[in-house]
Amino acid sequence: MSSLLDKKVKKDDELLDSTLRPKKWSDYVGQDSIKENIKVIITAAKQRDESPDHLLFYGSSGLGKTTLAQLIALEMGKEIKISSGPAIERAGDLAAILTNLNDGDVLFLDEIHRISKTIEEYLYPAMEEYKLNLILGKGPMARTMEMSLPKFTLIGATTRPGFLSAPLRNRFGATFQLNFYTTDDIEKIIQRSSNLLKVKIDTEALKIIAQCSRFTPRVANRLLKRVRDFAEVQGQGIITKEIAENSLKALEVDQMGLEPGDRNILLALINKFGGGPVGLQTLSAAAMEEEDTILDIYEPYLMQMGFLERTPKGRIASRLAYKHLGVEHLMRQRQLM
Repeated sequence: MSSLLDKKVKKDDELLDSTLRPKKWSDYVGQDSIKENIKVIITAAKQRDESPDHLLFYGSSGLGKTTLAQLIALEMGKEIKISSGPAIERAGDLAAILTNLNDGDVLFLDEIHRISKTIEEYLYPAMEEYKLNLILGKGPMARTMEMSLPKFTLIGATTRPGFLSAPLRNRFGATFQLNFYTTDDIEKIIQRSSNLLKVKIDTEALKIIAQCSRFTPRVANRLLKRVRDFAEVQGQGIITKEIAENSLKALEVDQMGLEPGDRNILLALINKFGGGPVGLQTLSAAAMEEEDTILDIYEPYLMQMGFLERTPKGRIASRLAYKHLGVEHLMRQRQLM
C-alpha cells in the first residue's frame, strides 16, 4: 500500500512541477545572458526558415535545462520529444525516436553523457546530415540501410560535460552553462510559484525559503510545496515567518540550505578522516551515499558555499564547514610537518 501511495505522491508532485514550469520567456527568471543568446539563435533560424542549431546545456540538476528546451520548442511553434541517455539502449530505440519526429521538432535528451558509444556513432550522421545508417542482420548477410530523417534540433542536457566525448560535444552548434541563481531571482520564482499555487506568503517567509533553496529553482519549489503543507495543516493556509521557520526545522533544512545528506557527508569527512583529503570512493562508502549522488547533488552546492574543497589529493572540509557544524577545527598533524 505504501508503494502505491508513494507513486501517487510522486505523480502529484510531477504534475505540480509541470504546472510551475514557465510557459513563456517572460516567466523564465534568471540566466539572462543565456536567454538572450538563445533568442538570437531562434530568431536567426526563423528568418532563414531553418531549424536552430543543436544545443548543449550543462550545469547542476534543477537549474532549468528542461524548461529552456521546452521554451525553445514553444518559441519555434514545434513539438518537443523528451528522452534520456540511459533510456536509449539500442540503435532501434534511437531509430524509433528519430523517425517519429516531424520537420523542425525538438528532441531533448537528458543525461546525454550516459549515451553509449555505439549509440553515439549512430547519432553523428543524424545530427550532421539528418540520416540514420542502420545495420540489418549479422555476419555475411548483414547490410546497411540508410534512412532520411526530418530536420530537427537536438538539445542535450548534462550535469557532467567532461563525460561527453569530443566528437559528440563538437557537433553542437552552441554550448551554454547554467549557473546557480541569485537570491533575488529565487525570491521572484517563489513568489510566482506561490501565486500559481494560490497560497499567500509573507515577505519574511519568502526570504527565509529563498535563503534555504540552494540557489536552485527546483529546490525552491520543492520547499515551497512542503511549507505550504505545514501552513494548511498547522496554520490558516498562509505561509508566515513562523510557519516557514518551523517547517524548515521539521524538514531538517538549516538556514544555509544544508540538508541531512549534506551534513552527513561533511561530518563523515571531518569525524572519520580528520577533514581530509579523502578520495570520492572512500567518502562515498563512509557517508553511505552513491558517488554519482555526491558529484551531482551535494558537491556542487557544498563547493559553492565554501564548505568543501576539491584538491588533487581528494576532498577537504573547509574551516567554514567546521564553524557551521559547530565542530572544533583541529590542526592536522600533516600541516605541522
